[in-house]
Amino acid sequence: MSQPPGFVDSDHPDYVCKLRKAIYGLKQAPRAWYLELKTYLLGVGFVNSFSDTSLFILKKGRSFVYMLVYVDDILVTGNDHALLNQTLHGLAARFSVKDHEELSYFLGIEATRNASGLHLNQRKYIMDLLARTNMLMVKPVTTPMSTSPKLTLHMGTALPDPTEYRSVVGSLQYLAFTRPDISYAVNRLSQYMHAPTTDHWHAVKRLLRYLNGTSTHGILLRRNNPLSLHAYSDADWAGDSNDLVSTNAYIVYLGHNPIFWSSKKQKGVARSSTEAEYRSVANASSELIWICSLLDELGIILPAAPTIYCDNIGATYLSANPVFHSRIKHIAVDYHFIRNQVQSGALQVVHVSTKDQLADALTKPLPRSTFSGLAVKIGVSPRPSILRGRVKDQSHFFSKFRSHKYYIVVFYL
Repeated sequence: MSQPPGFVDSDHPDYVCKLRKAIYGLKQAPRAWYLELKTYLLGVGFVNSFSDTSLFILKKGRSFVYMLVYVDDILVTGNDHALLNQTLHGLAARFSVKDHEELSYFLGIEATRNASGLHLNQRKYIMDLLARTNMLMVKPVTTPMSTSPKLTLHMGTALPDPTEYRSVVGSLQYLAFTRPDISYAVNRLSQYMHAPTTDHWHAVKRLLRYLNGTSTHGILLRRNNPLSLHAYSDADWAGDSNDLVSTNAYIVYLGHNPIFWSSKKQKGVARSSTEAEYRSVANASSELIWICSLLDELGIILPAAPTIYCDNIGATYLSANPVFHSRIKHIAVDYHFIRNQVQSGALQVVHVSTKDQLADALTKPLPRSTFSGLAVKIGVSPRPSILRGRVKDQSHFFSKFRSHKYYIVVFYL
């Protein structure tokens, strides 16, 4: 690193200091710490996941230990208590760590156990955000975004200082990790970060009012969950009146539990609703392929091929039909890889009625009754008010195993 001001060697002013220990604030500190931890974990038998470099897997016979790393915070779980304790004691012997504790709060996400499963929410994060924006005492609303008028780029008056808008919307992006019901609203508001107006700011305040009334809502990861992987894919064709680009959305479920969702604009303009839906299905399929790869590394075998539910008949037929019709020549070739996946049996695309399309809430603003019904079906629920103590079966995501405990380990750097 550069010589600190006031301590520059007058004989060698161009020299730099050799870094012997990672220091907070330096650009290379997180990487240096990760390499040190990775070297230790690989030395004791862990394998670094190819699908996610922050995941380490230890397998000994039929015993597994999973370790998820985020800088100096680590989640550890497994199906063998003896191997799990051995791993935790090894970490404590090698590094300076706090005493491990059962998972309750991690990176702004609160984890609450009850008889049904593990509920993940960001209530404290929401309350801190509302307090920072002076929105704690506002009247709640039932939907995150109004159906009319539609937000456009040039509506309203430009904000004299867009700093607060950008700060709040950036905070909302992290909140979408446990709130698929606000994914579309956050996606839409993020498109005006470069030139926010008063109308855009009013839309942000409406979203904060919605969060004020649903601060305890989150995702419930149920116990005894079936090992089936499926996704709902949808698109709002030419939904953006500024550039006529479609909005792409999908929700991935492992059994009854939503584990991944996305709402974002597509690349380029789709010339038909079928093309927009077909692109959405292709994007969802690529996500499913990645998840299948991750589950395989975790030692979880799916009993059947994943399924994508699409409410567009044309896109459904197009995914399975090997004939290249002349009317779809304009579709980019890279989107046609889904046909190979369907024909090989790696996944299947199934038509679903529009009223049962759960991803619809992630593509456009919806009326109150429609949005409320879809939010419940998606899996967004309030935190249980009556809680039990520790339950014997605390395995939620890795439902193959029956006696998991999650531990959080915090390192002193």
